[in-house]
Amino acid sequence: MTDEPARGKRTGGRAGRQAVRQAHATPRVPYITRTLEPFEVLDEEGLELIESNADTILERVGIEFRDAPDALKLLESAGCKVQDQRVRFPRGLARSLIRASAPKAFTQHARNPENSVEIGDAHTVFAPAYGSPFVLDLDQGRRYGTIEDFRNFVKLAYMSPYLHHSGGTVCEPVDLPVNKRHYDMVYAHMRYSDKPFMGSVTHPQRAQDTVDMARILFGADHLEDHVVLLSLINANSPLVWDSTMLGAARAYAEANQAVIMTPFILAGAMSPATVAGTAAQTLAESMAGMAYVQLVRPGAPVVFGSFASSMSMQSGAPTFGTPEPALVLYTLAACARRLGVPFRSGGSLCASKVPDAQAAYESANTLQPTVLGGVNFVLHAAGWLEGGLAMGYEKFIMDADQCGMMHAFARGVDLSPNGQAIEAIIENGPGQHFLGTAHTLANFETAFYRSNVADNNSFEQWELEGSKDTAERANAIWKRMLAEYEPPPIDEAVDEELREWIERKKASFPDSNV
Repeated sequence: MTDEPARGKRTGGRAGRQAVRQAHATPRVPYITRTLEPFEVLDEEGLELIESNADTILERVGIEFRDAPDALKLLESAGCKVQDQRVRFPRGLARSLIRASAPKAFTQHARNPENSVEIGDAHTVFAPAYGSPFVLDLDQGRRYGTIEDFRNFVKLAYMSPYLHHSGGTVCEPVDLPVNKRHYDMVYAHMRYSDKPFMGSVTHPQRAQDTVDMARILFGADHLEDHVVLLSLINANSPLVWDSTMLGAARAYAEANQAVIMTPFILAGAMSPATVAGTAAQTLAESMAGMAYVQLVRPGAPVVFGSFASSMSMQSGAPTFGTPEPALVLYTLAACARRLGVPFRSGGSLCASKVPDAQAAYESANTLQPTVLGGVNFVLHAAGWLEGGLAMGYEKFIMDADQCGMMHAFARGVDLSPNGQAIEAIIENGPGQHFLGTAHTLANFETAFYRSNVADNNSFEQWELEGSKDTAERANAIWKRMLAEYEPPPIDEAVDEELREWIERKKASFPDSNV
């Protein structure tokens, strides 16, 4: 049983809240709307082959839905063949269930409407990294994450103009009990940011708690026809959906909230050691999950998720920024477009333990395919270190800067009269620089992306300013951002209702570390 969220008395009018928001505005850049066509690595014949292989997996091998009798009944009633916990889908059934009702795109509404995002179509939304038990900074080194670290990363994401989303488990606050920390995590997103956020998925009841908290924040009726939550549901690859993830997915779908059905695959261990094999298995697993969600509530928003990494065949360790996962990403992004649902993948992934050159080039090699491939929701866009085991403060700043560069790149080539600049060329003539021309003076502030992390000064100026490397400059930036942070305004009555509800829930059962 869950507590019904009480309806507190709201204070203040809409106009007043907008005025307060504007007085405390942080820099904001809209989510990306791409003008570039997605980069394709397979032609029609190749994509049809991947889709056919996925249908063969679903038909001949099947997917296990473990300890989920309700899910088995739903799937059997839809025409699947169920034997024990193994579910086999007749050829094309999963695809038809998804296409019949899953939306091609949807809006995730933020409590500040100016920060709402479009997920799907030609849009790309950047969110921070997710799930790290450790955090890292230059001052304290590597350590277990705390709720203070969690709040810090929520604040940094809120202040970062090129991150459109607050994310979810930005790090694990291990100083709090496992069975109660989700209250503080979800509340941190609600209170310290007004961007969209993700919900808890580690237990079906924790997913329901997130829905109940969202009903307090947004209003119970609002959730019926507005998506305010997006949550990550991971398959237990190979070819298994477990009861925890299915239960969480059901809680969100029943409330008409969005879920990302994502196989988490280390190719060579959890899938075949080939691009085509990994792509086909990922497609099969995700389609099975999305089809289930559509049976729970037709029309509930789903996102086709893919997280595929390569591995060192010598050590078994995951590797990032390598060519093969990029090829999987390109392939599955195309499959998602053909299926007619939004796609999640990519990010700024690396295996480096510190924010060094390896971290930079591996992250760039992941982020560029993310944008070129047309990914719609980008989890792990900022902060990822050590194969996801650590969330880095300096790495977060470096990655957010790269996300800014991707905004400029995704706009493509400006072919307006100003972009063509033909009049400026005619007027300037041969042998004359453009530094003082009217066209340059009119464009110099916005002509090129300007990094707030990179140093482009002379060697002498760099030396005079302390000879700092990128990580040292990023260290100063995140400290300054936290020092300057101001929380977004929130209705005091709603905030009080949230805090009281959380305290009642926490007091109703003992602490546990499971």
